[in-house]
Amino acid sequence: MLHTIFVLLASLWAVITATLVCLIIYRGTLVGHEDDQMFLDGAVQSIADEQKEVVERIDHLATPIRSLWVLSGILLVVAGGLWLYLGFQSF
Repeated sequence: MLHTIFVLLASLWAVITATLVCLIIYRGTLVGHEDDQMFLDGAVQSIADEQKEVVERIDHLATPIRSLWVLSGILLVVAGGLWLYLGFQSF
């Protein structure tokens, strides 16, 4: 029974961590498209609008990344504790 729970926890941790890694990579690609400083005149307002949209996307990703980071850490600690418990139980 505990082995099944361990496998489920480890699988759930792997899925959540993979999702976290994908979001971090996506945020990294967005940051690569963000310009730190732009000097624009009125003719290129569309570029300024695109930059605002990129910054909004980056800001929008902060909460899911933070939540998945915490959840991944908690699942890792719980799965590690269960793994140790199962190891000590087999002595």
